[in-house]
Amino acid sequence: MDSPRVLISGGAGFVGSHLVDRFVAAGYAVDVVDNLITGHRENLQAHLASGAVRLFEVPAEAFEPPTLSYRHVLHLASPASPVDFGPRAVEILQANSQGTLNLLEIARKSGARFLFASTSEVYGDPEVHPQTEDYRGNVDPLGPRGPYDEGKRFGEAATMAYHRNFGLDVRIVRIFNTYGPRMRLDDGRVVPNFLRSLLEHRPLTVYGDGRQTRSFCYVSDLVEGLFRYATLDRPRWRVINLGNPREITILELAEIIQRVTGRQVGIEFQPLPPQDPRRRQPDIRRARTLLNWEPRVPLEEGLRRTWEWALALNQGEGP
Repeated sequence: MDSPRVLISGGAGFVGSHLVDRFVAAGYAVDVVDNLITGHRENLQAHLASGAVRLFEVPAEAFEPPTLSYRHVLHLASPASPVDFGPRAVEILQANSQGTLNLLEIARKSGARFLFASTSEVYGDPEVHPQTEDYRGNVDPLGPRGPYDEGKRFGEAATMAYHRNFGLDVRIVRIFNTYGPRMRLDDGRVVPNFLRSLLEHRPLTVYGDGRQTRSFCYVSDLVEGLFRYATLDRPRWRVINLGNPREITILELAEIIQRVTGRQVGIEFQPLPPQDPRRRQPDIRRARTLLNWEPRVPLEEGLRRTWEWALALNQGEGP
């Protein structure tokens, strides 16, 4: 019997490649769509060699499927780093609009389940804390984060339109800050920024007073939540948050990561970027109820694993 086949856009990227690993381990054949703007072929090399994965190097909006026998279609393709919000604004908007519509149509024709990887950025600079799935957000479509925030909000609207109009089985995941091996170290977000500074023995750059908060989820925990939601029969909710509800300040993170790595490099303060969210913390009651899911990897352990990966990468042992 042939293995069930899944389509994952953005599958050569950070989260996407770990999700490919999870589906392959579960016995699926995987088609990956990735234009490799931010992804890396090397993240899939073992699976490509074994034949478990096929890679199509095109944008999600231009993908023409070789088959319509997919059981699941998961759309993760989109640059997601703040450093990309300006120079790659058009690509972000295309991936989340035309790319989403193209993959939704592929899912509809395949009779597949569809999962859209959204983001906590749809909540903007939240006025509700912690953020529940019912919160509609505080987003500026004209601001510097607008292409990503509004692109994801459009993707959510398109996903629900296909559900209402065609009865497509859809799921939307709002992903909160995630870290781990295969991150881009030029990502612009706080964990890779700190890792680069530690590798180069430079002070950690903290923006503003460092009292803004984030909640950090290790990538294996996130991927397990994505896999469970994608493969779940008849979910009670169409939208869930996935993230770590442990909220810490950026100053606390700077202290922890220096302790974990054993490198005391100090802190350098810089002005806060425009519209940088003040607080981020997911309410994950839906995920606990629906998926029996919550993060398992403690922050200190996750940072230790990520640091070991970054050291190996810095020594030329990885992509």
